[in-house]
Amino acid sequence: MSEHHEATLTLDEFERVTYESWREAVERDLKGAPFEKKLVTHTYEGVDVLPLYTSREWSGAGDSSGFPGFAPFTRGVEPMDHVKLGWDIRQEFVESDPARLNEAILTDLAGGVTSAHLRFDVAGRNGLDGDDASAAALAGRDGAMLYSVDDLDRALNGVHLEMIGVSLEAGGAAAAAAALLTALAERRGLDLAQVRAHFNADPLAVMSRDGGMPGGHERGFELLGELATWTRKHLPKSRSVRVGTAPYHHAGATAAQDLGFSMATAVAYLRVMTSAGLSIDEAAQQLVFNFGVGCNFFLAGAKLRAARRLWDRVLEASGSTERESRMFMHVKPSRRVFTRRDPWVNLLRDTACVFAASVGGAQVVTSYPLDLAIGEPNEFSRRIARNTQLILQEESHLHRVMDPGGGSWFIESMTDELAERGWSIFQDIERRGGMAEALRSGWVHEQIDSVFKARLKNVSTRKDAITGVSEFPNMMEEPVRREEPKFAELRERAGERLAERHRAADTDELIGRVGGARSGATMNAAVKAAAGGASLGELFGAMVKDRKAEEVAPISPHPYAAPFEALRDASDLAAEGGLRPRVFLANMGPVAAHTARTGFSRNFFEAGGFEVISSEPMKSGHEAMEAFKASGANIAVICSSDELYQTMVWETAPQLREAGARTVILAGYPGELEQGYREAGVGRFIYMRCDVLQVLTELLQEEGVLA
Repeated sequence: MSEHHEATLTLDEFERVTYESWREAVERDLKGAPFEKKLVTHTYEGVDVLPLYTSREWSGAGDSSGFPGFAPFTRGVEPMDHVKLGWDIRQEFVESDPARLNEAILTDLAGGVTSAHLRFDVAGRNGLDGDDASAAALAGRDGAMLYSVDDLDRALNGVHLEMIGVSLEAGGAAAAAAALLTALAERRGLDLAQVRAHFNADPLAVMSRDGGMPGGHERGFELLGELATWTRKHLPKSRSVRVGTAPYHHAGATAAQDLGFSMATAVAYLRVMTSAGLSIDEAAQQLVFNFGVGCNFFLAGAKLRAARRLWDRVLEASGSTERESRMFMHVKPSRRVFTRRDPWVNLLRDTACVFAASVGGAQVVTSYPLDLAIGEPNEFSRRIARNTQLILQEESHLHRVMDPGGGSWFIESMTDELAERGWSIFQDIERRGGMAEALRSGWVHEQIDSVFKARLKNVSTRKDAITGVSEFPNMMEEPVRREEPKFAELRERAGERLAERHRAADTDELIGRVGGARSGATMNAAVKAAAGGASLGELFGAMVKDRKAEEVAPISPHPYAAPFEALRDASDLAAEGGLRPRVFLANMGPVAAHTARTGFSRNFFEAGGFEVISSEPMKSGHEAMEAFKASGANIAVICSSDELYQTMVWETAPQLREAGARTVILAGYPGELEQGYREAGVGRFIYMRCDVLQVLTELLQEEGVLA
């Protein structure tokens, strides 16, 4: 024991390494290269991510993040949060046909899902029934055809509404959809006080996504206030209003912008609800904050922590006193990171997003199927999506640790910076008259676009890589296909259901009561009308009276992979006619000389859908010329080392031109030799950080594949 004790070293016996001494050692290793350029990463939010974090960046003095369950709630709104029971696993359902939708819901509930999110189709989200003449191109698209209580009853057959939470995504028709669900609960004889529903009224999100709100956003605000006060009274376990930043996030908004937009939206809704008669705490308890997160889980987790802190600051300034008013958060993966090509990689993206949501402290988490960007998911992809959450919860035990990022110098400092930047954006919006005015003026669009331009540049140069699309594309992949629903048949059946319902009940008087209801009585009249047979479209029409939407510029989504996937689509279309563009790789010299640039070039051109024909190692320009003639390509790429280029480009490039190469490309950065290489016949150069998207686009145009 004594010998062991004598051999034990204490921390004091090691020489203390200071930050300054570490920095000096690093700068020596960099040999004059700038530390900030080589080792500091700059995010789109303007946050500098350092290679090393110490107490210099976040001392912990006073611990601004506090304890879980205590102000400022950065670390969670409850002391134990979901440590015991885990988070709510909420699956999104988009199946067009109510019967098929019901099968999907029951299967997923049996498989571990704990709540259901029903996405209404485009017609329903615009307050239209499927048989409406103006809904011909909208019915069944991107969601479920739920136009009546009967449709909802069919979709939720076997689902116990007093036990299973149901969330509705009905866009501008949120109040009408809420009336349908409530009428269904009453039909089943349920105690409304036990029903747990989220109605997700969010007129600003509708306005930003669609370019306007049917009936105008002011009427949308009025309905939001009525729905909130009615929900508070009749469905105390339900929430009526969503603060959704999805339109902004899908378009490319940064984490800081997300925070600022969410606070501005929430404050706008608080004003509406308090004007309708609710207290600050009552109004806050009607809100569900809905955030999208990407694959950078450190940034995403810090964003969610910062969001709680900012909301606590808003509530404190508003006079809130109840813990129950603190942020209730539903987090989903961002659609902007999902790809159509090589969708199996989406499994990893989804896992990263769900991980971020869970460690960031979300109460409700949705996991997306891998085929999200392709079409309606099937049972397999939904099963994988829900099992992703179950593995992270039940096998990885992520929920067993309360705020795992708490105390990390890196996470805490990033949380602080995002909170500060998000608050600044929120204040800027308030100075401009609020979120609605910021949308109408185009300011929100400008803020997102300014950042997205920088992001698009990094995607184009592959600084921001998209695995399976811009990097490591799989030209031999079997496309994942999803059969498109037979929309015409589904619409016809929906029309028959609506007609049958109309024949069974005279709803004109009931609908008239909805339209004529005094302020505050609209929802009561709407529930009665829904129970009497009124459809979603009829309810919405009575609520808004004038369906004309105000016109603002919509905020368009920008999936990161879209520009490269468009090139692949064009190449595939050309291939169907037997004209897939080809590229010939002239691999000059020994394998060691060309292999790195051969791999780079193959990756480069397959990202644009080119068929790549790679030669055996060649020693002369004559060999390259003969091999190129046999390739059937119009484009030749010389691949070798910088050293060999200086002797063989002068021979090889002219002979490739003579063999019929319309374009000769050199793989590598030419430096001061560029002009000489061009005189020899090289027309282009490809290298790390060149604009891959631009080069591929121009080459496909030259090939006649793109207009």
